[in-house]
Amino acid sequence: MFERVREDIQSVFHRDPAARNAFEVLTCYPGLHAVWLHRLAHALWGAGWKWLARLVSNFGRWLTGIEIHPGAKIGRRFFIDHGMGIVIGETAEIGNDVTLYQGVTLGGTSWNKGKRHPTLEDGVVVGAGAKVLGPFSVGAGAKVGSNAVVTKEVPPGATVVGIPGRIIVKSDDEREAKRQAIAEKFGFDAYGVGQDMPDPVARAIGQLLDHLQAVDDRLEGMCSALKALGSDYCAKELPALRDEDFADVKEAGDKPAA
Repeated sequence: MFERVREDIQSVFHRDPAARNAFEVLTCYPGLHAVWLHRLAHALWGAGWKWLARLVSNFGRWLTGIEIHPGAKIGRRFFIDHGMGIVIGETAEIGNDVTLYQGVTLGGTSWNKGKRHPTLEDGVVVGAGAKVLGPFSVGAGAKVGSNAVVTKEVPPGATVVGIPGRIIVKSDDEREAKRQAIAEKFGFDAYGVGQDMPDPVARAIGQLLDHLQAVDDRLEGMCSALKALGSDYCAKELPALRDEDFADVKEAGDKPAA
């Protein structure tokens, strides 16, 4: 038991730079208190002392603001940061080295008996306010963005954002270079919100840029073919794109995200 407690305290130091010393972590981290009380409640639940297990769970909720059903299965080095408002359902299963932030719900979508809540595999991180709802798995090392609502299985290592949750697919370097080139050709920055942010509008604009790049390549090929036939049709200039028409867009994109 003491080895597990020591392991829990060390996991806080690994994942929270605000932790200063073991005594502070031991006395001032409600996420740890909630986990320790859950272990007691889970043992009582497994021994058949259902009401007493629920009483311990309810006391933990009152003390920490974190509600963990005593039937939930939780692995080692589970870290709850801040924790207020977290709800973990009866049939939820949590692997090792999982991190939850405040306001997370691991809930169900059915009143039927049996498996109703999600399974979080090893190393999963769930951001503040996210809701993971249903009897599916979130793969090892996956990340769930803040306030996302996830209702479908998540593959290992994936990142999920939005409502409903969508898996973010990172573009390859060649595609990003083409998008940036076409954006500069138009005179504005489509990624002013930051390329590392999985912004839905930026992704939509990215798809438009991909389409425009394909159209541009096709026109270049057509012009080459017409030129080979002796036509001067492609010598005509395209309408100019004035920088001032995109000034507001560019200025908005240059502002740092709040």
